[in-house]
Amino acid sequence: MAGHAMRITIDRDRCIGSGQCVMTAPGVFTQDDDALVALVPGREDGAGDQRVRDVPMACPVQAVAVFED
Repeated sequence: MAGHAMRITIDRDRCIGSGQCVMTAPGVFTQDDDALVALVPGREDGAGDQRVRDVPMACPVQAVAVFED
């Protein structure tokens, strides 16, 4: 399914490790050993997962931003 390319930015200094990003779009987001947000390798473009658009609102500290290219 073709769609707009997404650019995802994360602010690891702002992240508190709540895991809402992972629960919302587990195929794109993960948490590192410190429980901070990270992108799943190879999924940096959102991998066509429409749930990625919901992550900025799900994050309690807005550590994730999603831009449509």
